[in-house]
Amino acid sequence: MNWLILTGTTLVFVYELSLTPPELERFIQAFALVPARWQSDPTYFIITIFTSMFMHAGWFHFLSNMWVLYIFGDNVEDRMGPASYLVFYLLSGTAAALLQTYFFASSSIPTLGASGAIAGVLGAYILLYPRARVATLVPLFFVLTVMDIPAIVFLGFWFVSQLFSGIASIGVDAGGVAWWAHIGGFVFGLLMVYVFAQRRPPRAPQVFG
Repeated sequence: MNWLILTGTTLVFVYELSLTPPELERFIQAFALVPARWQSDPTYFIITIFTSMFMHAGWFHFLSNMWVLYIFGDNVEDRMGPASYLVFYLLSGTAAALLQTYFFASSSIPTLGASGAIAGVLGAYILLYPRARVATLVPLFFVLTVMDIPAIVFLGFWFVSQLFSGIASIGVDAGGVAWWAHIGGFVFGLLMVYVFAQRRPPRAPQVFG
């Protein structure tokens, strides 16, 4: 299922690349999440919660999200099973979208990307594989060094950074990173992981960040 999500998201991005700039703008306006729509057209707003999860705003946005999903997603799916993993992924993205909308309810800026759903996967991973270690590039005296960092430290630091950035973004509707979507997805993953995961002894895989 993780591979199907990766493939589906890639196909949508390839389609985006085939569009002219005006066509791409219309596509984004039609299918990205616009928080203000929850008041004017709630049905359409709900539809775009799901369509926006498979859209991206450029190569870096797309590649960074797909790399993280590739690294962490298969291990989480291994504990949940394909069907439960898909439901969990979509609900994580939904929780992410709703929290972002809560803080920016009047915003007309489109929000798109798989980051919120992937944040849910990260929240699940930190509880399912707390003893796993992430091989991470770390700058050490102007030299990049690979260090094995416990996943709970790596992902915990990531979440704290998102939280501080999210707090700083309140009241500033200027576009950019949807910090509260990341926070919402991650917290959903933490709270709901054991509703979806099978309770069996976890492996402790090594992954690369």
